[in-house]
This record gives sequence, C-alpha cells and structure tokens, in this order.
Amino acid sequence: MNNVRNFFVLLFVTFILQGMNGGNRVNKDEEQGFVIDSNLQFEEAVAGLSIPQSILENLRLVDVYYYGFDEKLHKGQLVVHKDVVLNIIEIFEFIRESHFPVGKVVPISKYGWSDEKSMQDNNTSAFNYRFISGTRVISNHASGLAIDINPRFNPYIKNGNSLPSNCAYDTTKAGTISSNSQLVKEFKQRGWQWGGDWKSLKDYQHFEKKLK
Repeated sequence: MNNVRNFFVLLFVTFILQGMNGGNRVNKDEEQGFVIDSNLQFEEAVAGLSIPQSILENLRLVDVYYYGFDEKLHKGQLVVHKDVVLNIIEIFEFIRESHFPVGKVVPISKYGWSDEKSMQDNNTSAFNYRFISGTRVISNHASGLAIDINPRFNPYIKNGNSLPSNCAYDTTKAGTISSNSQLVKEFKQRGWQWGGDWKSLKDYQHFEKKLK
C-alpha cells in the first residue's frame, strides 16, 4: 500500500512541477495500465467558450486517478480554481484508495459545454462558465469552485423534477452519495458544502467551496 501511495504522490508532485496545466503523459499512463478517459492540454480543456480573463487565469487542469465501474484504474482530468487544487488531489486520493467508483472525469468542453450531455453520460466535472439551472445566477462552477460527481446516480431534484433525465437515485448502489458517505465527510473536512444538505432542493452530485 505504501508503494502505491508513493507512486501516486510522485505523479501529483510531477504534475505540480509541470505548472498545474496538465501535460502529455499518455505513453507513461499506458505503460502503467491506466484507462485514459482524458488527456487534454489546458487550452483544449477551456476551448470553445468565452471565459473572462479574470476567471481563466485562476483555473488549473488537474489529473486525477480513480477506479471505474469496470473495476479498472482510470485517469481523468478536472478544471478547477487554483485554490482548491490540493483539496481535489486529496479527495481523489481518498476516492481511489476506497475504490469509490467514478464513471469518468472529462472536462466539460468535450461535451460542447453542455451540462445536460455531461450529466447524461455520468461524467464528473467541475468548471463550467454557466448559470445555476433554471436561473440567471452565475454558478460556482463558473469559478471552478464546484464539482458534480456521478450525476446519473446523484441527481439534481427540485419540485419533483430530476436531472439528468436518465438518473436514478438508489443509496444501495456503488457510486451513489448519501449523508452517511465518507466522501461527504472528506469534502466537509476541507470546508466544502454538499448539495444533498440543501432544503429547497437536493443536488446529491454537487459539492462547492466558498473561498474566504
């Protein structure tokens, strides 16, 4: 276990030394036997959308590792705010070590910036310069300070309506998040809020952090 942990710590340190904007490590990843869900450059991960420079300069592309529902080790990527990079690395280390299954982790630019398409594909994502669903209020996703995990299993529910349209919330199934999940505790220990605690609606997939 220590050797495995040291290997991933080395990967994360290498990632940080490369400037926290990803890098072309596809050959190395293939040698290690990872299933590669995403291996983008930063420019590709934020392409196709008009993003204010003040937001863009605070974003970083983070490589993450997790077990999929196929029980294989996967590599994906998240675009997040620079101030939560360490949180995301630590939380995905917990996700990997606990074998909490994740469908895939691909920057939402690959879905044409469509939140609905990303959710229907059970894709875990973070940054998306968009409004909160059904409002004209800018989402915390627009700053890279929110993440949605396994949205098909952890839907957004309001007034009896659920998103994505192909969702199913069953807390007995792997990859589903509930109030008893250790994953919720891991986020909260680092100052994040969980959408499953909200009263007017439930957003079981959603975690967000407000910077001080």
